[in-house]
Amino acid sequence: MTTASGIGSWPGTDIRETLRQVRDTLGGLGPSERPTTRGASEARDRAQDRDAPDVHGLPYLPELPERGPGADLIGRSLGLLVELPVDLQPSGWRLTDRPGRDAGRTASLLRQDLDELAEAFDGWVGPFKVQVAGPWTLAAGVWLPRGDRVLVDEGGRRDLVESLAEGVRVHLEDVRRLVPGAEVVLQIDEPSLPAVLEGRVTTASGFGRVRALDPQEALAGLRAVVGAAGGGETVIHCCAPDLPLPLLRQTGAGISTDTSLLTPRGWEGVALALEDGLRLYAGCVPTSGTARATDLADTLAEAWSRVGLAPRGLDDLVVTPACGLGTLTLPAARSVSQTCIDTATALTERALA
Repeated sequence: MTTASGIGSWPGTDIRETLRQVRDTLGGLGPSERPTTRGASEARDRAQDRDAPDVHGLPYLPELPERGPGADLIGRSLGLLVELPVDLQPSGWRLTDRPGRDAGRTASLLRQDLDELAEAFDGWVGPFKVQVAGPWTLAAGVWLPRGDRVLVDEGGRRDLVESLAEGVRVHLEDVRRLVPGAEVVLQIDEPSLPAVLEGRVTTASGFGRVRALDPQEALAGLRAVVGAAGGGETVIHCCAPDLPLPLLRQTGAGISTDTSLLTPRGWEGVALALEDGLRLYAGCVPTSGTARATDLADTLAEAWSRVGLAPRGLDDLVVTPACGLGTLTLPAARSVSQTCIDTATALTERALA
């Protein structure tokens, strides 16, 4: 069965309510024999009233960037670092000798999220996704104490990768302890990866460019964080027309991307990844909310067929929005999530045809 999920961010500031939305939307999907939380069971009952094939749901720990510093992609992930304290300056997040006030706020938000997660998903059994910023997005977006990006310093890059990998390992252990039945899926967000590899990240002055990172170092850093999942499913999320697919394939992680940006050559790279046994998280649902699920399924199935992939393989896709939902209204976010479910349903029908 095709799976429906999300990228990570949601609108609003109420983590309890947002977790409920994610649980009720995605937690009730899947095989009827799987135990679920009470809210998820109620959602399944509604889903089974529809005359449509089952789809899997992959719920996740949402991010609420409207809560401010420490709730954004960079700040939230910096809160996981081990023995690398940070503070927030006008220029952005910076490594420092001791944690600043904003680092404490970040830690408090994460504790709150995990407490609410334990309550909302009490009794949950099945896949559950968490998201972190990847090492190279952090290295491009965080500053050294002297003012340069971490990306320019070899020792800083090494320390950041090691600290992040350990922090992710601890974070996933916390999630598994709080939700013992969860099969944790790790999503590594790397929006800056293409710019890092191509030397397009600006220097501190804004007039120069940081030298392109060696692909082998980039691969080693990604593998270190992938390895922190302890053998659980991992996926690297990167939305760019110049997606570095050959490198991503070598990580052993699944690939999450906005499929509308894939060129014919990009689809060929995706096909190679699928043949290697990797999984595609297809960001085929635009956040504009204007597309019909059947049209989205048709477009994806046609691209799938053009590169010679068998229709049956659509059954293993994970359907997601093209990007996060944090900039939308709450009703719009709900609508996009439902379109993901409907698109996954339509793809399951095509896979079984």
